[in-house]
Amino acid sequence: MAQFKTYDQVGDKEDVSNIISNLTPTRTPFTSGIGTESIHNTLFQWQEDELRAVQENAQVEGFTAQDATLSPTRMRNNVTQILEKTIKVSGSADKRDTYGRAKESAYQMGKAMAEVKRDLEHAAIGTGQTKVEGDSNTARKFAGFQAQVDSTHIVEEAFGGLTEGKLLSTLQLLWNAGAEPNAVMVTGDNAIRVAEFAKASGRQRNVDAETKIVNAIDLYVSPFGKVAIQLNRFLKAGDTLVYDPADWKLAVFRNWFRETLAKDGDSTKMMVVGEFSLKHKNYKASAVIREAASEG
Repeated sequence: MAQFKTYDQVGDKEDVSNIISNLTPTRTPFTSGIGTESIHNTLFQWQEDELRAVQENAQVEGFTAQDATLSPTRMRNNVTQILEKTIKVSGSADKRDTYGRAKESAYQMGKAMAEVKRDLEHAAIGTGQTKVEGDSNTARKFAGFQAQVDSTHIVEEAFGGLTEGKLLSTLQLLWNAGAEPNAVMVTGDNAIRVAEFAKASGRQRNVDAETKIVNAIDLYVSPFGKVAIQLNRFLKAGDTLVYDPADWKLAVFRNWFRETLAKDGDSTKMMVVGEFSLKHKNYKASAVIREAASEG
């Protein structure tokens, strides 16, 4: 008698995993690592100041007071930027049974939320964008990290990527200005170059030497203090950020919210919206090491 095998069966039930795997990165180290503050207008301002340079100061007994030259504070400002994503799912798509999610609209809204948070990180450190005040036809854009650093703290690096010498000179520049950075944010390419710092000088770290080889630097100790090395996928290519997260604020005008829009047929339409800006308390508290675009 012929044996009946699985190849002969009709009406097989599909075997599909009930988990959807999404490898797209969602971590936002910069905007998640700085504090937030509420603002109450689309244009907001703050002030910064600095002390005069030190000078020799010795007076004779009974000296006559002299008028000093005083300098005013400096006003800074930034504008808010609106970020959004709208999804539209048909009634049929929301009703049918699917693997990996209970309801299509909820799944798509979850994706949208992750996407706009990535867009915010990109605007803050990935574009080098300058402030755009906007009008009825032009969207506002806040000034990102690179546009809120004093021009004397934009450090040019030769083509070929970050070097230890350039990092040290930048840390010294900030130290001389009175800043105390504790974070260095790098791209993937520059993370490899930072790892090479230890190799080049024969410095090693022994961690479970029998089973592990460590070729990474996550804390760099310099004469000017310790800085954490942070990797960021969304950082603008060629840039390295040197800063203290306490000197930066994510300014929140309208925090993320979800809104169901009016129906215009047999579908559910929802949007996620947020309105944010970025504030650097003092433009001389941070630095950008910028790699030259080409040799020469």
